[in-house]
Amino acid sequence: MEYDFRKIEQYWQQQWKKDKAYSVQNDFTKPKCYVLDMFPYPSGTGLHVGHPLGYIASDIYSRYKRLKGFNVLHPMGFDSFGLPAEQYAIETGQHPATTTEKNIATFKSQLDKIAFSYDWDREVKTSDPSYYKWTQWIFLQLFKSWYNHTTHKAESIDSLIKIFESRGNQKHPCPGDPEISFDADEWNSFSEKLQHDILMNYRLAFCGVGEVNWCEALGTVLANDEVVNGVSERGGYPVVKKKLRQWYLRITEYADRLLQGLETVHFSDAMKEMQTNWIGKSYGAEIDFSIADSEEILKVFTTRPDTIFGVDFMVIAPEHALVEKITTEEQKGKVERYLEMVNSRSERERMAEKKITGVFTGAYALNPFDLREIPIYIAEYVLAGYGTGAIMAVPCGDERDFKFAHHFKIPITNILGEAFDGTEANPTKEVELHNSNFLTGMIMKDAAKIVMDDLEGLGFGKSKVNYKMRDAAFSRQRYWGEPIPITWQNDIAYPLREEQLPLVLPQVETYKPGPDGAGPLENITEWIDQYDSADANPSGRLESNTMPGYAGSSWYFLRYMDPHNSSTFCDKKLSDYWNQVDLYIGGTEHAVGHLLYSRMWTKVLYDLGLISFDEPFKKLVNQGMITGSSRFVYRITFPDSVKEYTDNLIAEGKSIDTKKSIFISVAILNEIEKMPPQAKGEYLKKLYVSDDVDYTGAVITTKLHVDVNIVDGVELDMAAFRNWKPEYKDAIFICEDGSVNAPRSLGEGLGVRSDGKYICGVEIEKMSKSKFNTVNPNDLCEKYGADTFRMYEMFLGPVEQSKPWDTKGIEGVHRFLKKLWRLFFDEVKGPIWTSSSPLSSGKEGEVPPPSPLERARGEVPSPAELKALHKAIKKIEDDTERFSFNTAVSSFMICVNELADLKCSKKEILEPLLILLTPYAPHIAEELWAALGNTGTILNSAYPKFEAHYTAESSKEYPVSINGRVRTSINLPLDISPEAAEKTVLGNETVQKWLEGKPVKKFIFVKGKMINVVI
Repeated sequence: MEYDFRKIEQYWQQQWKKDKAYSVQNDFTKPKCYVLDMFPYPSGTGLHVGHPLGYIASDIYSRYKRLKGFNVLHPMGFDSFGLPAEQYAIETGQHPATTTEKNIATFKSQLDKIAFSYDWDREVKTSDPSYYKWTQWIFLQLFKSWYNHTTHKAESIDSLIKIFESRGNQKHPCPGDPEISFDADEWNSFSEKLQHDILMNYRLAFCGVGEVNWCEALGTVLANDEVVNGVSERGGYPVVKKKLRQWYLRITEYADRLLQGLETVHFSDAMKEMQTNWIGKSYGAEIDFSIADSEEILKVFTTRPDTIFGVDFMVIAPEHALVEKITTEEQKGKVERYLEMVNSRSERERMAEKKITGVFTGAYALNPFDLREIPIYIAEYVLAGYGTGAIMAVPCGDERDFKFAHHFKIPITNILGEAFDGTEANPTKEVELHNSNFLTGMIMKDAAKIVMDDLEGLGFGKSKVNYKMRDAAFSRQRYWGEPIPITWQNDIAYPLREEQLPLVLPQVETYKPGPDGAGPLENITEWIDQYDSADANPSGRLESNTMPGYAGSSWYFLRYMDPHNSSTFCDKKLSDYWNQVDLYIGGTEHAVGHLLYSRMWTKVLYDLGLISFDEPFKKLVNQGMITGSSRFVYRITFPDSVKEYTDNLIAEGKSIDTKKSIFISVAILNEIEKMPPQAKGEYLKKLYVSDDVDYTGAVITTKLHVDVNIVDGVELDMAAFRNWKPEYKDAIFICEDGSVNAPRSLGEGLGVRSDGKYICGVEIEKMSKSKFNTVNPNDLCEKYGADTFRMYEMFLGPVEQSKPWDTKGIEGVHRFLKKLWRLFFDEVKGPIWTSSSPLSSGKEGEVPPPSPLERARGEVPSPAELKALHKAIKKIEDDTERFSFNTAVSSFMICVNELADLKCSKKEILEPLLILLTPYAPHIAEELWAALGNTGTILNSAYPKFEAHYTAESSKEYPVSINGRVRTSINLPLDISPEAAEKTVLGNETVQKWLEGKPVKKFIFVKGKMINVVI
């Protein structure tokens, strides 16, 4: 009976769907396990083999925990809002809702072919109004909340109003504007507009004006990672800085708790470091520098106040409010030109820039202690949103400052003495200070506190904790996103009432930007003005911005727990049961942004008493990337002076385009490249036999990606290549052995069909459609089966590591499954398994002893068979628990090989092996489970229990030496006595041969180690 994987997999996928095998019930009597994938954006290109890596890992773990008796929640959904869908809709003339649904259908079809155990009844889509109703609802909770630093949690904005009415804000400094200060009487006298403006500076979701990356062509704001070299990553359109009204989340209020929470979760050290660095907590001083001939003050945050006398220049961000105020007339032109250059670059590019750029403002700051004048520069590496947007530069202690000073020929003050050699900066804190006024002679780290105390005493500064993290931009000038449930009246933002949710996107045909950088919704006046005083509180114009992509993904893990609830985002009883995600798997590209936002939203919901935990994800595993193994062909081109050539390879009257049609195999190319020009020309003349053309130095090769699906390993399918693209239909190939392969279509002279092989070049690159190195998992499932594909993806290497894809290696895993099949079925005889007593008879957990007849027939598992099985149980269980799926696959292979060598086809061994295999290869496991006569699904079986006594060693292979030289080895029981060992060894034929009949002088037996016979 043959292993017909296509028939088997199709049948069981239909059966599982029919039986709702993956339906998850809220069974509070069972221990829970919540396993979650970072849900995908459903792009039009569908999945390639790199995408399912994490999904397969999470599916294996989910199935494993189910077998271990857990109630497993393993859902899937789609992050379906975003700019790519909107742009694709504009380009193709389709509505993004239409293209998104098509893409989701494609994704689900591909996912189902790989047999993931998702409960599709719990599917969520962020673009579904029934889902984003609750995204909007949570936004309103953020809008209606503030962070109380006394109680260290979010509270209702109403509680803050009561505090202001009775005590003012003296004990609650304003996070949005520290300069705001008032008492109760003042608050109560403020106008409604002023009160709302002040409250906006406290709200966790707030509106303000910010500088953004504006792309006119796309009509939207872009995130920093969507801008490359001053143009949009998507489309390559110009991007400029623009100030727009934006919504933000005050995530900075949660900075300390986000740091503290990292101590309670199981993230990798690298991930924790990334998040810690992004938050960027630092301790130091905020210093006020007066500006010469001006009333302006330059605030600078520094972690090194001890270096105050080493400050040789100041640098402010190009966006700093002082730029316009302090730039002198002499420097104005230079500053304007510099700002124009910087304006086209993203923050990410500015931070990564290695080239030193900057411009002098013409203004000078004054050192607060000795009034020394310090020149003020503008430079793009300082960002307005970090700290105060200004730095004090100490060239002898900071390498970037040192290079900047050298570039602009700024004199450097040496405050480090011999610790500074003038060739590079030294960031030490351990040396005595020099040239530092009253600090001279003090150790730097001891001087910091003295400087801070003196600055505070003089009124020039104060101690401060600073964070690199900034409040998160939370609005986009796009159509395809969640509408923000806010109305504006008289420049005051009012929340919609909860019963008015969801605020649904209007159906529109065009998505052109609104006026002055507003979103497309601004153009739809009937939607913007849809609420009157009877419907809204109060009447006003709706907010035209929409939410960013991360809005829906910040809380989606909660909706899976209760996806169809129309009265709340998630029943607290259910969130108490399912609680934190036990295992979260996803790529490192979401390591900072998404995780931080999701962690913040969770903490807010916890503070407001809506859930009972303040960290969303207990354990995080970041899967590596499966990179593409790209293939290249090398096209020979010629100088423009050579238009065409004819010879015995070209039929009379035929010509070919020499710039397109000749491809040279990589080994031949490498040989030609080593040749001097004259020899290179002679080689070509030999190949093409054209005396009319001088080929000296003529070879120029163009390296082109070729579709990996028409390459077998590295050998190109030349016929398939000619059919791949119209321009390649007449391609001529110079093969690895130097022979020529040309299509017959070019005539008799070119009808050359050599037996040579065209070998492609190889490079490991990111898997991408543009590089033709993607492989569709559908194709592999069709050719080898989903079980093979699942196991091979895991077999490639540790799930956390990146590794190149190599389709050729999948055949080995497929052979393994065929070998497993042959333990059950012979292709001619059919079923070959045997069975002694049924596993379910006897007392619970106890197998009845075999009958004498069963022993006589050899139907009872042997010690060697039991040992092979239980070794596998132990190893595979341990490997699955620690996500070492590649070594688990190896253990399956070892076990099946051992059982095949033992010719084991016993049901008592094979049945538990199938249960072990179920998480990895569910189709073949279910098929063979049913073939063994089981009526229930293997999905509900109990995981095999490891019994150590089956794997305990009962004997040892002893090396036997005669007069100190090893002559043989003998297997002896571990508990054998010295007397019995001596009798057995001396009776061995090989030992007797080496004894040569001589008497034994001494028999040395070292238990567990060795035996030596002295004659």
